Amino acid sequence: MRVIGICGSLQSASSNLTLLQRVPALLPGGVEYVIFDGVRDLPLFDPDIERDGPPPEPVTAMRAAIAGADALLIASPEYGHSLPGSLKNAIDWLIGSGELERKVIGVTAAVVHDGRGRRGLDALLGTLAAVSARVVGGNGTVIGDDFDRQLSALLGELVATASTPDPRFQ
Repeated sequence: MRVIGICGSLQSASSNLTLLQRVPALLPGGVEYVIFDGVRDLPLFDPDIERDGPPPEPVTAMRAAIAGADALLIASPEYGHSLPGSLKNAIDWLIGSGELERKVIGVTAAVVHDGRGRRGLDALLGTLAAVSARVVGGNGTVIGDDFDRQLSALLGELVATASTPDPRFQ
């Protein structure tokens, strides 16, 4: 099984990137994990770009990474009561091309207390509703003593869901 991590923040010291970097220590054996770091390289979504020729290389690289994954884990902060524009842009590049269809997607945010980041997570979940993804999680992972346990539970659910056929498409 292959899981791709995507950080909604471009900040180099992001707590969400730290969350994604903690994942390998908590994943079950036999699961390959890679963080996709190409969100910052994507051009602004514009359907005319593909109408006039092939998509730019960063778009092609992201689509290939997502297509080759069994599941995604998105860790994203809340910016302005929504999801970060760079993450929304990345998702926009994927919606029409189909890589997110039927994909298992874990959603969380590294937060300082429960309930924090709720609007950002809700906006992300609303955006993902545009595809037939199997979304798990959707709550913040609280930074502190219980962090590993919360993240492990989400990863367990992500792997279990990705290992089970989607009943909607059988």
